[in-house]
Amino acid sequence: MLLSLRIQNFALIDRLELEFGVGLTVLTGETGAGKSIILDAIDVALGGKVSQRIIRSREERALVEATFRADASLVAWLSEQEIDLLDEADLVCSREIAVNQGNLRSRSRVNGVLVNRSLMDRLRDRLVEITAQGQTVYLMAPAHQRGLLDLYGGSSLLQQRDRVAGAYLACQEAEQALERRRQSEQQRLQRLDWLEYQTQELKAVNLKDSDELEQLEQERQRLSHVVDLQQQSYEVYQALYQNESGTAAADLLGEAEATLIDMVRYDSQLQPLLDMVSAALAQVVEASHQINTYGDGLESDPERLQSVEERIQALKQICRKYGPTLADAIAHYEKLQAELAELSGEGQSLEELEKNCTLSQEKLTNLCTHLTLLRREAAEELERRLVAELKPLAMEKVQFQVEIAPIPATAAGADQVTFYFSPNPGEPLQPLSATASGGEMSRFLLALKACFSMTNEAWRTLIFDEIDVGVSGRVAQAIAEKLHQLSQRHQVLCVTHQPLIAAMADRHFRVDKQVIDQPLSHASKPKASHKSESQAMPELNDPLLSDELTDRRTVIRVSLLDTHGTRREEIAQLAGGHSAQEAMTFAESLLTKARHSRQN
Repeated sequence: MLLSLRIQNFALIDRLELEFGVGLTVLTGETGAGKSIILDAIDVALGGKVSQRIIRSREERALVEATFRADASLVAWLSEQEIDLLDEADLVCSREIAVNQGNLRSRSRVNGVLVNRSLMDRLRDRLVEITAQGQTVYLMAPAHQRGLLDLYGGSSLLQQRDRVAGAYLACQEAEQALERRRQSEQQRLQRLDWLEYQTQELKAVNLKDSDELEQLEQERQRLSHVVDLQQQSYEVYQALYQNESGTAAADLLGEAEATLIDMVRYDSQLQPLLDMVSAALAQVVEASHQINTYGDGLESDPERLQSVEERIQALKQICRKYGPTLADAIAHYEKLQAELAELSGEGQSLEELEKNCTLSQEKLTNLCTHLTLLRREAAEELERRLVAELKPLAMEKVQFQVEIAPIPATAAGADQVTFYFSPNPGEPLQPLSATASGGEMSRFLLALKACFSMTNEAWRTLIFDEIDVGVSGRVAQAIAEKLHQLSQRHQVLCVTHQPLIAAMADRHFRVDKQVIDQPLSHASKPKASHKSESQAMPELNDPLLSDELTDRRTVIRVSLLDTHGTRREEIAQLAGGHSAQEAMTFAESLLTKARHSRQN
Protein backbone atom coordinates (compact mmCIF):
# COMPACT_ATOMS: atom_id res chain seq x y z
CA MET A 1 0.00 0.00 0.00
CA LEU A 2 1.24 3.48 -0.88
CA LEU A 3 1.70 5.47 2.32
CA SER A 4 3.23 8.73 1.12
CA LEU A 5 4.72 10.53 -1.85
CA ARG A 6 7.41 13.21 -1.79
CA ILE A 7 8.21 15.20 -4.95
CA GLN A 8 10.82 17.90 -5.65
CA ASN A 9 11.35 19.83 -8.89
CA PHE A 10 9.27 17.44 -10.97
CA ALA A 11 7.56 19.04 -14.00
CA LEU A 12 5.49 21.91 -12.52
CA ILE A 13 5.83 20.64 -8.96
CA ASP A 14 8.40 22.52 -6.90
CA ARG A 15 7.86 20.69 -3.63
CA LEU A 16 5.02 18.42 -2.60
CA GLU A 17 4.31 15.83 0.10
CA LEU A 18 1.17 13.69 0.14
CA GLU A 19 -0.06 11.00 2.52
CA PHE A 20 -2.43 8.27 1.38
CA GLY A 21 -4.67 5.79 3.13
CA VAL A 22 -6.67 2.66 2.51
CA GLY A 23 -9.75 2.57 0.31
CA LEU A 24 -10.53 4.82 -2.64
CA THR A 25 -8.54 8.03 -3.11
CA VAL A 26 -9.49 10.48 -5.86
CA LEU A 27 -7.68 13.46 -7.36
CA THR A 28 -9.84 16.12 -8.98
CA GLY A 29 -9.22 19.52 -10.53
CA GLU A 30 -9.58 21.51 -13.69
CA THR A 31 -8.38 20.07 -16.98
CA GLY A 32 -4.64 20.71 -17.21
CA ALA A 33 -4.25 21.28 -13.47
CA GLY A 34 -1.57 18.59 -13.26
CA LYS A 35 -3.41 15.62 -11.77
CA SER A 36 -1.72 13.12 -14.05
CA ILE A 37 1.69 14.55 -13.15
CA ILE A 38 1.28 13.11 -9.65
CA LEU A 39 0.59 9.66 -11.13
CA ASP A 40 3.58 10.13 -13.43
CA ALA A 41 5.72 10.79 -10.36
CA ILE A 42 4.66 7.46 -8.83
CA ASP A 43 5.51 5.77 -12.13
CA VAL A 44 8.96 7.39 -12.21
CA ALA A 45 9.68 6.46 -8.59
CA LEU A 46 9.16 2.82 -9.58
CA GLY A 47 11.46 2.88 -12.60
CA GLY A 48 9.30 4.49 -15.31
CA LYS A 49 10.84 6.23 -18.31
CA VAL A 50 12.31 9.69 -17.78
CA SER A 51 13.48 12.58 -19.93
CA GLN A 52 14.97 16.01 -19.30
CA ARG A 53 11.51 17.55 -19.60
CA ILE A 54 10.38 16.09 -16.29
CA ILE A 55 12.93 18.23 -14.41
CA ARG A 56 11.42 21.54 -13.42
CA SER A 57 12.68 24.38 -15.60
CA ARG A 58 15.76 26.22 -14.31
CA GLU A 59 16.56 23.27 -12.03
CA GLU A 60 19.20 20.58 -12.47
CA ARG A 61 17.86 17.86 -10.19
CA ALA A 62 14.49 16.23 -9.49
CA LEU A 63 13.60 13.77 -6.73
CA VAL A 64 10.61 11.47 -6.31
CA GLU A 65 10.18 9.27 -3.24
CA ALA A 66 7.30 6.84 -2.68
CA THR A 67 6.87 5.00 0.64
CA PHE A 68 4.93 1.72 0.74
CA ARG A 69 3.80 -0.66 3.45
CA ALA A 70 4.96 -4.19 2.62
CA ASP A 71 2.80 -7.27 3.20
CA ALA A 72 4.13 -10.71 4.16
CA SER A 73 4.66 -11.94 0.57
CA LEU A 74 6.54 -8.77 -0.36
CA VAL A 75 8.68 -8.98 2.78
CA ALA A 76 9.69 -12.53 1.80
CA TRP A 77 10.53 -11.43 -1.75
CA LEU A 78 12.60 -8.48 -0.51
CA SER A 79 14.51 -10.81 1.79
CA GLU A 80 15.41 -12.96 -1.23
CA GLN A 81 16.75 -9.81 -2.92
CA GLU A 82 18.80 -8.99 0.24
CA ILE A 83 16.93 -5.72 0.82
CA ASP A 84 16.28 -4.84 4.47
CA LEU A 85 13.05 -3.19 5.54
CA LEU A 86 12.79 0.01 7.52
CA ASP A 87 10.68 0.49 10.63
CA GLU A 88 7.22 -1.14 10.60
CA ALA A 89 7.86 -2.91 7.27
CA ASP A 90 8.14 0.38 5.34
CA LEU A 91 9.61 0.34 1.85
CA VAL A 92 11.00 3.58 0.39
CA CYS A 93 11.46 3.71 -3.39
CA SER A 94 13.26 6.84 -4.55
CA ARG A 95 14.48 8.11 -7.90
CA GLU A 96 16.88 10.98 -8.45
CA ILE A 97 17.09 12.51 -11.92
CA ALA A 98 19.81 15.04 -12.71
CA VAL A 99 21.16 16.86 -15.74
CA ASN A 100 24.88 17.51 -16.02
CA GLN A 101 26.19 19.27 -19.13
CA GLY A 102 23.22 18.08 -21.12
CA ASN A 103 23.52 14.45 -19.98
CA LEU A 104 20.61 12.89 -18.10
CA ARG A 105 21.47 10.68 -15.12
CA SER A 106 19.03 8.65 -13.09
CA ARG A 107 19.52 6.59 -9.93
CA SER A 108 16.95 4.36 -8.26
CA ARG A 109 17.17 3.32 -4.62
CA VAL A 110 15.15 0.97 -2.44
CA ASN A 111 15.55 1.76 1.27
CA GLY A 112 18.69 3.68 0.37
CA VAL A 113 20.28 0.83 -1.61
CA LEU A 114 21.07 1.44 -5.29
CA VAL A 115 19.17 -1.02 -7.49
CA ASN A 116 19.12 -1.74 -11.21
CA ARG A 117 16.26 -1.36 -13.69
CA SER A 118 15.44 -5.07 -13.76
CA LEU A 119 14.87 -5.29 -10.01
CA MET A 120 12.77 -2.09 -10.03
CA ASP A 121 10.56 -3.51 -12.79
CA ARG A 122 9.93 -6.68 -10.77
CA LEU A 123 9.27 -4.68 -7.61
CA ARG A 124 6.91 -2.36 -9.48
CA ASP A 125 4.77 -5.32 -10.57
CA ARG A 126 4.35 -6.28 -6.91
CA LEU A 127 3.43 -2.78 -5.71
CA VAL A 128 1.24 -0.97 -8.25
CA GLU A 129 -0.78 -1.41 -11.40
CA ILE A 130 -1.49 1.69 -13.47
CA THR A 131 -4.49 1.76 -15.82
CA ALA A 132 -5.34 4.54 -18.25
CA GLN A 133 -7.78 4.83 -21.12
CA GLY A 134 -4.78 4.97 -23.45
CA GLN A 135 -4.29 1.29 -22.73
CA THR A 136 -7.14 0.53 -25.13
CA VAL A 137 -4.59 0.49 -27.96
CA TYR A 138 -2.68 -2.13 -25.99
CA LEU A 139 -5.83 -4.21 -25.62
CA MET A 140 -6.47 -4.31 -29.37
CA ALA A 141 -3.50 -6.52 -30.26
CA PRO A 142 -4.17 -10.30 -30.21
CA ALA A 143 -0.69 -10.96 -28.78
CA HIS A 144 -1.48 -8.74 -25.79
CA GLN A 145 -4.88 -10.37 -25.39
CA ARG A 146 -3.14 -13.74 -25.26
CA GLY A 147 -0.77 -12.39 -22.62
CA LEU A 148 -3.70 -11.16 -20.51
CA LEU A 149 -5.41 -14.54 -20.77
CA ASP A 150 -2.20 -16.27 -19.65
CA LEU A 151 -1.88 -13.94 -16.68
CA TYR A 152 -5.45 -14.63 -15.73
CA GLY A 153 -4.80 -18.38 -15.97
CA GLY A 154 -2.35 -18.10 -13.11
CA SER A 155 0.94 -19.78 -12.24
CA SER A 156 0.14 -23.23 -13.70
CA LEU A 157 -0.59 -21.75 -17.13
CA LEU A 158 2.45 -19.45 -17.01
CA GLN A 159 4.70 -22.35 -16.03
CA GLN A 160 3.36 -24.39 -18.93
CA ARG A 161 4.02 -21.45 -21.26
CA ASP A 162 7.61 -21.32 -19.97
CA ARG A 163 7.98 -25.04 -20.75
CA VAL A 164 6.66 -24.39 -24.27
CA ALA A 165 9.17 -21.56 -24.69
CA GLY A 166 12.03 -23.87 -23.67
CA ALA A 167 10.82 -26.64 -26.01
CA TYR A 168 10.43 -24.15 -28.85
CA LEU A 169 14.00 -22.96 -28.40
CA ALA A 170 15.27 -26.56 -28.35
CA CYS A 171 13.24 -27.35 -31.48
CA GLN A 172 14.65 -24.30 -33.27
CA GLU A 173 18.19 -25.33 -32.39
CA ALA A 174 17.58 -28.91 -33.58
CA GLU A 175 16.08 -27.70 -36.88
CA GLN A 176 18.94 -25.29 -37.44
CA ALA A 177 21.53 -27.99 -36.73
CA LEU A 178 19.81 -30.35 -39.20
CA GLU A 179 19.53 -27.64 -41.85
CA ARG A 180 23.19 -26.70 -41.47
CA ARG A 181 24.18 -30.34 -41.86
CA ARG A 182 22.06 -30.79 -44.99
CA GLN A 183 23.16 -27.59 -46.70
CA SER A 184 26.86 -27.96 -45.94
CA GLU A 185 27.52 -31.56 -46.93
CA GLN A 186 29.68 -30.61 -49.94
CA GLN A 187 31.46 -27.90 -48.02
CA ARG A 188 31.87 -30.39 -45.20
CA LEU A 189 33.65 -32.89 -47.42
CA GLN A 190 35.95 -30.22 -48.86
CA ARG A 191 36.70 -28.93 -45.41
CA LEU A 192 37.28 -32.49 -44.22
CA ASP A 193 39.97 -33.06 -46.86
CA TRP A 194 41.76 -29.88 -45.92
CA LEU A 195 41.56 -30.64 -42.21
CA GLU A 196 42.93 -34.14 -42.73
CA TYR A 197 45.88 -32.77 -44.72
CA GLN A 198 46.78 -30.23 -42.05
CA THR A 199 46.22 -32.70 -39.24
CA GLN A 200 48.47 -35.30 -40.84
CA GLU A 201 51.20 -32.73 -41.38
CA LEU A 202 51.06 -31.62 -37.74
CA LYS A 203 50.72 -35.18 -36.46
CA ALA A 204 53.86 -36.23 -38.36
CA VAL A 205 55.86 -33.57 -36.53
CA ASN A 206 54.71 -35.03 -33.19
CA LEU A 207 54.20 -31.74 -31.36
CA LYS A 208 54.22 -32.14 -27.58
CA ASP A 209 56.08 -29.46 -25.66
CA SER A 210 55.73 -25.77 -26.46
CA ASP A 211 59.28 -25.22 -25.08
CA GLU A 212 60.85 -27.87 -27.31
CA LEU A 213 62.26 -25.42 -29.84
CA GLU A 214 64.05 -23.40 -27.15
CA GLN A 215 65.47 -26.56 -25.60
CA LEU A 216 66.75 -27.78 -28.98
CA GLU A 217 68.44 -24.44 -29.65
CA GLN A 218 70.34 -24.77 -26.39
CA GLU A 219 71.37 -28.36 -27.19
CA ARG A 220 72.59 -27.34 -30.64
CA GLN A 221 74.78 -24.62 -29.13
CA ARG A 222 76.30 -27.15 -26.75
CA LEU A 223 76.95 -29.78 -29.45
CA SER A 224 78.46 -27.19 -31.79
CA HIS A 225 81.04 -26.04 -29.19
CA VAL A 226 82.10 -29.30 -27.50
CA VAL A 227 85.87 -28.71 -28.01
CA ASP A 228 85.70 -25.15 -26.68
CA LEU A 229 83.64 -26.24 -23.69
CA GLN A 230 86.08 -29.03 -22.85
CA GLN A 231 89.06 -26.67 -22.94
CA GLN A 232 87.31 -24.01 -20.89
CA SER A 233 86.15 -26.59 -18.34
CA TYR A 234 89.75 -27.68 -17.81
CA GLU A 235 90.88 -24.07 -17.37
CA VAL A 236 88.21 -23.45 -14.76
CA TYR A 237 89.16 -26.64 -12.93
CA GLN A 238 92.83 -25.57 -12.81
CA ALA A 239 91.92 -22.10 -11.57
CA LEU A 240 89.78 -23.50 -8.80
CA TYR A 241 91.53 -26.63 -7.62
CA GLN A 242 94.64 -27.90 -9.37
CA ASN A 243 96.96 -25.40 -11.07
CA GLU A 244 100.30 -26.77 -12.27
CA SER A 245 101.76 -23.34 -13.05
CA GLY A 246 100.55 -21.50 -10.00
CA THR A 247 98.44 -21.53 -6.90
CA ALA A 248 94.72 -22.50 -7.27
CA ALA A 249 91.85 -20.76 -5.47
CA ALA A 250 91.38 -23.79 -3.20
CA ASP A 251 95.04 -23.63 -2.12
CA LEU A 252 94.82 -19.92 -1.29
CA LEU A 253 91.59 -20.41 0.67
CA GLY A 254 93.16 -23.36 2.52
CA GLU A 255 96.08 -21.19 3.61
CA ALA A 256 93.71 -18.44 4.72
CA GLU A 257 91.64 -20.95 6.68
CA ALA A 258 94.71 -22.31 8.51
CA THR A 259 95.85 -18.82 9.47
CA LEU A 260 92.36 -17.89 10.77
CA ILE A 261 92.24 -21.07 12.87
CA ASP A 262 95.38 -19.88 14.70
CA MET A 263 93.98 -16.39 15.10
CA VAL A 264 90.68 -17.61 16.56
CA ARG A 265 92.58 -19.23 19.43
CA TYR A 266 93.49 -15.74 20.60
CA ASP A 267 90.38 -13.83 19.50
CA SER A 268 87.02 -15.62 19.24
CA GLN A 269 85.45 -12.62 17.51
CA LEU A 270 87.07 -13.88 14.28
CA GLN A 271 85.04 -17.11 14.34
CA PRO A 272 82.34 -15.78 11.90
CA LEU A 273 85.06 -14.80 9.45
CA LEU A 274 86.61 -18.26 9.76
CA ASP A 275 83.21 -19.83 9.05
CA MET A 276 82.83 -17.71 5.92
CA VAL A 277 86.26 -18.74 4.56
CA SER A 278 85.62 -22.42 5.38
CA ALA A 279 82.29 -22.27 3.53
CA ALA A 280 83.91 -20.57 0.55
CA LEU A 281 86.59 -23.26 0.45
CA ALA A 282 83.97 -26.02 0.50
CA GLN A 283 82.04 -24.36 -2.35
CA VAL A 284 85.16 -23.92 -4.44
CA VAL A 285 86.09 -27.59 -3.97
CA GLU A 286 82.53 -28.69 -4.90
CA ALA A 287 82.50 -26.43 -7.95
CA SER A 288 85.84 -27.77 -9.12
CA HIS A 289 84.61 -31.36 -8.88
CA GLN A 290 81.40 -30.52 -10.83
CA ILE A 291 83.22 -28.67 -13.61
CA ASN A 292 85.68 -31.54 -13.93
CA THR A 293 82.83 -34.03 -14.22
CA TYR A 294 81.10 -31.77 -16.80
CA GLY A 295 84.26 -31.56 -18.91
CA ASP A 296 84.87 -35.29 -18.78
CA GLY A 297 81.26 -35.93 -19.91
CA LEU A 298 81.49 -33.78 -23.04
CA GLU A 299 81.75 -35.79 -26.22
CA SER A 300 81.44 -34.80 -29.84
CA ASP A 301 78.27 -36.31 -31.44
CA PRO A 302 77.88 -35.22 -35.10
CA GLU A 303 74.89 -37.49 -35.66
CA ARG A 304 72.97 -36.02 -32.72
CA LEU A 305 73.88 -32.50 -33.86
CA GLN A 306 72.50 -33.21 -37.34
CA SER A 307 69.33 -34.69 -35.86
CA VAL A 308 68.80 -31.60 -33.65
CA GLU A 309 69.30 -29.22 -36.58
CA GLU A 310 66.81 -31.15 -38.71
CA ARG A 311 64.24 -31.08 -35.89
CA ILE A 312 64.75 -27.34 -35.45
CA GLN A 313 64.18 -26.73 -39.15
CA ALA A 314 61.01 -28.85 -39.10
CA LEU A 315 59.59 -27.00 -36.09
CA LYS A 316 60.41 -23.60 -37.59
CA GLN A 317 58.61 -24.60 -40.77
CA ILE A 318 55.54 -25.54 -38.71
CA CYS A 319 55.70 -22.22 -36.86
CA ARG A 320 55.80 -20.28 -40.11
CA LYS A 321 52.65 -22.06 -41.33
CA TYR A 322 50.65 -22.41 -38.12
CA GLY A 323 52.39 -20.15 -35.59
CA PRO A 324 54.02 -17.78 -35.13
CA THR A 325 55.00 -19.66 -31.95
CA LEU A 326 55.17 -23.38 -31.24
CA ALA A 327 52.44 -22.94 -28.60
CA ASP A 328 50.17 -21.41 -31.29
CA ALA A 329 50.86 -24.34 -33.61
CA ILE A 330 49.97 -26.86 -30.88
CA ALA A 331 46.74 -24.97 -30.12
CA HIS A 332 45.90 -24.95 -33.84
CA TYR A 333 46.51 -28.70 -34.01
CA GLU A 334 44.11 -29.31 -31.10
CA LYS A 335 41.48 -27.10 -32.76
CA LEU A 336 41.86 -29.01 -36.04
CA GLN A 337 41.42 -32.33 -34.22
CA ALA A 338 38.18 -31.14 -32.58
CA GLU A 339 36.73 -29.87 -35.86
CA LEU A 340 37.83 -33.00 -37.69
CA ALA A 341 36.14 -35.18 -35.09
CA GLU A 342 32.91 -33.22 -35.49
CA LEU A 343 32.90 -33.34 -39.28
CA SER A 344 34.09 -36.93 -39.67
CA GLY A 345 31.17 -38.42 -37.81
CA GLU A 346 32.34 -38.50 -34.21
CA GLY A 347 29.52 -35.97 -33.61
CA GLN A 348 25.88 -36.57 -34.49
CA SER A 349 25.15 -38.17 -37.85
CA LEU A 350 22.55 -36.86 -40.26
CA GLU A 351 20.17 -39.61 -39.16
CA GLU A 352 20.65 -38.71 -35.50
CA LEU A 353 19.98 -35.05 -36.22
CA GLU A 354 16.79 -35.91 -38.09
CA LYS A 355 15.63 -38.11 -35.22
CA ASN A 356 16.44 -35.43 -32.68
CA CYS A 357 14.53 -32.84 -34.71
CA THR A 358 11.48 -35.10 -34.93
CA LEU A 359 11.50 -35.76 -31.20
CA SER A 360 11.83 -32.03 -30.46
CA GLN A 361 8.87 -31.23 -32.70
CA GLU A 362 6.76 -33.93 -31.06
CA LYS A 363 7.60 -32.63 -27.59
CA LEU A 364 6.74 -29.06 -28.62
CA THR A 365 3.44 -30.19 -30.11
CA ASN A 366 2.45 -32.07 -26.96
CA LEU A 367 3.34 -29.15 -24.71
CA CYS A 368 1.44 -26.71 -26.96
CA THR A 369 -1.61 -28.98 -26.86
CA HIS A 370 -1.61 -28.97 -23.07
CA LEU A 371 -1.11 -25.19 -23.05
CA THR A 372 -4.14 -24.80 -25.33
CA LEU A 373 -6.26 -26.85 -22.94
CA LEU A 374 -5.21 -24.65 -20.01
CA ARG A 375 -6.00 -21.54 -22.04
CA ARG A 376 -9.45 -22.82 -22.90
CA GLU A 377 -10.16 -23.47 -19.23
CA ALA A 378 -8.94 -19.97 -18.33
CA ALA A 379 -10.96 -18.49 -21.22
CA GLU A 380 -14.20 -20.05 -19.99
CA GLU A 381 -13.62 -18.69 -16.50
CA LEU A 382 -12.65 -15.24 -17.83
CA GLU A 383 -15.75 -15.09 -20.05
CA ARG A 384 -18.03 -15.87 -17.13
CA ARG A 385 -16.37 -13.52 -14.66
CA LEU A 386 -15.89 -10.60 -17.05
CA VAL A 387 -19.54 -10.64 -18.09
CA ALA A 388 -20.50 -10.66 -14.40
CA GLU A 389 -18.28 -7.61 -13.84
CA LEU A 390 -19.61 -5.77 -16.92
CA LYS A 391 -23.31 -6.19 -16.22
CA PRO A 392 -23.37 -3.80 -13.24
CA LEU A 393 -21.57 -1.25 -15.44
CA ALA A 394 -24.75 -0.60 -17.47
CA MET A 395 -24.06 -3.50 -19.83
CA GLU A 396 -26.82 -5.89 -18.84
CA LYS A 397 -26.91 -7.66 -22.22
CA VAL A 398 -23.19 -7.70 -22.87
CA GLN A 399 -21.60 -10.69 -24.58
CA PHE A 400 -17.94 -11.60 -24.34
CA GLN A 401 -16.05 -14.52 -25.82
CA VAL A 402 -12.43 -15.57 -26.03
CA GLU A 403 -11.67 -17.23 -29.35
CA ILE A 404 -8.62 -19.49 -29.49
CA ALA A 405 -7.51 -20.34 -33.03
CA PRO A 406 -4.59 -22.61 -34.00
CA ILE A 407 -1.46 -21.08 -35.50
CA PRO A 408 2.05 -22.45 -36.18
CA ALA A 409 3.88 -23.04 -32.93
CA THR A 410 5.81 -20.13 -31.42
CA ALA A 411 7.61 -19.57 -28.15
CA ALA A 412 4.21 -18.54 -26.71
CA GLY A 413 2.37 -21.62 -27.94
CA ALA A 414 0.27 -22.49 -30.96
CA ASP A 415 -2.74 -20.27 -30.24
CA GLN A 416 -4.01 -16.94 -31.48
CA VAL A 417 -6.26 -15.39 -28.84
CA THR A 418 -8.89 -12.83 -29.84
CA PHE A 419 -11.36 -11.09 -27.55
CA TYR A 420 -14.86 -10.89 -29.09
CA PHE A 421 -17.28 -8.35 -27.64
CA SER A 422 -20.87 -7.22 -28.15
CA PRO A 423 -22.14 -4.51 -25.78
CA ASN A 424 -25.54 -4.12 -27.47
CA PRO A 425 -28.44 -6.60 -27.50
CA GLY A 426 -29.07 -8.30 -30.83
CA GLU A 427 -25.64 -7.39 -32.24
CA PRO A 428 -23.24 -10.17 -33.19
CA LEU A 429 -19.92 -10.70 -31.47
CA GLN A 430 -17.04 -8.87 -33.15
CA PRO A 431 -13.36 -8.41 -32.34
CA LEU A 432 -12.89 -5.98 -29.47
CA SER A 433 -10.84 -3.65 -31.67
CA ALA A 434 -13.78 -3.20 -34.07
CA THR A 435 -16.61 -2.89 -31.58
CA ALA A 436 -16.07 -0.93 -28.40
CA SER A 437 -16.46 2.83 -28.10
CA GLY A 438 -14.33 4.95 -25.77
CA GLY A 439 -16.79 4.70 -22.89
CA GLU A 440 -17.26 0.99 -23.44
CA MET A 441 -13.51 0.44 -23.47
CA SER A 442 -13.24 2.32 -20.17
CA ARG A 443 -15.73 -0.05 -18.59
CA PHE A 444 -14.09 -3.06 -20.21
CA LEU A 445 -10.73 -2.06 -18.74
CA LEU A 446 -12.21 -1.54 -15.31
CA ALA A 447 -14.02 -4.87 -15.39
CA LEU A 448 -10.85 -6.59 -16.57
CA LYS A 449 -8.89 -5.12 -13.65
CA ALA A 450 -11.64 -6.29 -11.30
CA CYS A 451 -11.28 -9.84 -12.64
CA PHE A 452 -7.53 -9.79 -12.16
CA SER A 453 -7.85 -8.33 -8.66
CA MET A 454 -9.85 -11.40 -7.61
CA THR A 455 -7.12 -13.79 -8.78
CA ASN A 456 -4.34 -11.78 -7.12
CA GLU A 457 -4.36 -12.25 -3.35
CA ALA A 458 -1.51 -9.78 -2.77
CA TRP A 459 -2.47 -6.29 -1.61
CA ARG A 460 -1.59 -3.84 -4.34
CA THR A 461 -2.17 -0.23 -5.27
CA LEU A 462 -4.42 0.12 -8.33
CA ILE A 463 -4.08 3.44 -10.13
CA PHE A 464 -6.68 4.63 -12.66
CA ASP A 465 -5.92 7.70 -14.75
CA GLU A 466 -9.22 9.12 -16.06
CA ILE A 467 -10.74 5.68 -16.54
CA ASP A 468 -14.13 7.43 -16.61
CA VAL A 469 -13.54 9.44 -19.80
CA GLY A 470 -16.47 9.19 -22.18
CA VAL A 471 -19.06 8.09 -19.61
CA SER A 472 -21.72 9.88 -17.59
CA GLY A 473 -24.91 9.38 -15.62
CA ARG A 474 -25.80 5.80 -14.73
CA VAL A 475 -22.56 4.44 -16.21
CA ALA A 476 -20.47 6.83 -14.12
CA GLN A 477 -22.35 5.71 -11.01
CA ALA A 478 -21.70 2.07 -11.89
CA ILE A 479 -17.98 2.80 -12.35
CA ALA A 480 -17.93 4.58 -8.98
CA GLU A 481 -19.45 1.56 -7.28
CA LYS A 482 -17.02 -0.78 -9.03
CA LEU A 483 -14.05 1.33 -7.91
CA HIS A 484 -15.41 1.24 -4.37
CA GLN A 485 -15.66 -2.57 -4.57
CA LEU A 486 -12.07 -2.78 -5.76
CA SER A 487 -10.98 -0.56 -2.87
CA GLN A 488 -12.23 -3.19 -0.41
CA ARG A 489 -9.47 -5.55 -1.62
CA HIS A 490 -6.86 -3.08 -2.83
CA GLN A 491 -5.80 0.51 -2.36
CA VAL A 492 -7.25 2.48 -5.30
CA LEU A 493 -6.05 5.86 -6.62
CA CYS A 494 -8.14 7.52 -9.32
CA VAL A 495 -7.87 10.73 -11.33
CA THR A 496 -11.43 11.70 -12.26
CA HIS A 497 -13.66 14.44 -13.60
CA GLN A 498 -16.84 12.67 -12.51
CA PRO A 499 -18.64 14.03 -9.43
CA LEU A 500 -20.27 10.61 -8.91
CA ILE A 501 -16.87 8.97 -8.54
CA ALA A 502 -15.44 11.78 -6.42
CA ALA A 503 -18.36 11.47 -4.00
CA MET A 504 -17.61 7.77 -3.45
CA ALA A 505 -14.02 8.44 -2.33
CA ASP A 506 -12.64 7.73 1.12
CA ARG A 507 -9.98 10.41 0.61
CA HIS A 508 -10.20 13.37 -1.75
CA PHE A 509 -7.40 15.62 -3.06
CA ARG A 510 -7.90 18.76 -5.17
CA VAL A 511 -5.14 19.66 -7.60
CA ASP A 512 -4.67 23.30 -8.64
CA LYS A 513 -2.27 25.09 -10.94
CA GLN A 514 -1.15 28.42 -9.48
CA VAL A 515 1.10 31.29 -10.55
CA ILE A 516 3.31 32.55 -7.74
CA ASP A 517 5.99 35.21 -7.32
CA GLN A 518 9.12 33.97 -5.66
CA PRO A 519 12.45 35.73 -4.93
CA LEU A 520 15.10 35.46 -7.56
CA SER A 521 17.99 33.18 -6.79
CA HIS A 522 21.27 34.86 -5.89
CA ALA A 523 22.70 34.09 -9.29
CA SER A 524 19.72 35.72 -11.00
CA LYS A 525 19.69 39.00 -9.07
CA PRO A 526 20.92 42.13 -10.92
CA LYS A 527 24.47 43.04 -10.05
CA ALA A 528 25.10 46.33 -8.27
CA SER A 529 26.94 48.96 -10.29
CA HIS A 530 29.41 51.52 -9.02
CA LYS A 531 27.39 54.75 -9.04
CA SER A 532 27.50 57.94 -7.09
CA GLU A 533 24.99 58.68 -4.34
CA SER A 534 23.01 60.88 -6.72
CA GLN A 535 22.66 57.86 -9.03
CA ALA A 536 21.80 55.42 -6.26
CA MET A 537 19.23 52.65 -6.82
CA PRO A 538 15.58 53.40 -5.89
CA GLU A 539 14.16 52.31 -2.55
CA LEU A 540 13.31 48.61 -2.18
CA ASN A 541 9.61 49.40 -1.91
CA ASP A 542 9.64 50.74 -5.44
CA PRO A 543 7.11 48.53 -7.34
CA LEU A 544 9.29 48.48 -10.46
CA LEU A 545 12.23 47.17 -8.46
CA SER A 546 10.00 44.61 -6.71
CA ASP A 547 9.03 43.15 -10.10
CA GLU A 548 12.69 42.91 -11.06
CA LEU A 549 13.62 41.03 -7.84
CA THR A 550 10.89 38.38 -8.12
CA ASP A 551 10.44 35.42 -10.41
CA ARG A 552 6.95 34.50 -11.61
CA ARG A 553 6.51 30.72 -11.77
CA THR A 554 3.69 28.23 -12.33
CA VAL A 555 3.39 25.54 -9.66
CA ILE A 556 1.03 22.71 -8.76
CA ARG A 557 -0.63 22.70 -5.36
CA VAL A 558 -2.56 19.80 -3.85
CA SER A 559 -5.11 20.21 -1.05
CA LEU A 560 -6.65 17.45 1.06
CA LEU A 561 -10.39 18.02 1.24
CA ASP A 562 -10.90 16.67 4.74
CA THR A 563 -14.20 18.36 5.62
CA HIS A 564 -17.71 17.80 4.34
CA GLY A 565 -17.96 21.40 3.21
CA THR A 566 -14.79 21.45 1.11
CA ARG A 567 -15.71 18.16 -0.56
CA ARG A 568 -19.20 19.44 -1.33
CA GLU A 569 -17.80 22.59 -2.93
CA GLU A 570 -15.37 20.62 -5.11
CA ILE A 571 -18.01 18.13 -6.21
CA ALA A 572 -20.34 21.04 -6.99
CA GLN A 573 -17.68 22.55 -9.24
CA LEU A 574 -17.28 19.21 -11.01
CA ALA A 575 -21.03 18.92 -11.50
CA GLY A 576 -21.61 22.50 -12.67
CA GLY A 577 -25.27 23.41 -13.22
CA HIS A 578 -27.43 26.41 -13.95
CA SER A 579 -26.76 27.93 -10.53
CA ALA A 580 -24.37 27.53 -7.64
CA GLN A 581 -27.24 26.53 -5.36
CA GLU A 582 -28.30 23.74 -7.72
CA ALA A 583 -24.74 22.44 -7.89
CA MET A 584 -24.36 22.49 -4.10
CA THR A 585 -27.66 20.67 -3.64
CA PHE A 586 -26.67 18.08 -6.21
CA ALA A 587 -23.26 17.63 -4.58
CA GLU A 588 -24.89 17.12 -1.16
CA SER A 589 -27.18 14.48 -2.60
CA LEU A 590 -24.21 12.66 -4.18
CA LEU A 591 -22.31 12.62 -0.89
CA THR A 592 -25.35 11.31 0.96
CA LYS A 593 -25.96 8.61 -1.65
CA ALA A 594 -22.30 7.62 -1.64
CA ARG A 595 -22.27 7.35 2.14
CA HIS A 596 -25.28 5.02 2.05
CA SER A 597 -23.70 2.95 -0.75
CA ARG A 598 -20.50 2.47 1.22
CA GLN A 599 -22.45 1.46 4.31
CA ASN A 600 -24.44 -1.10 2.33
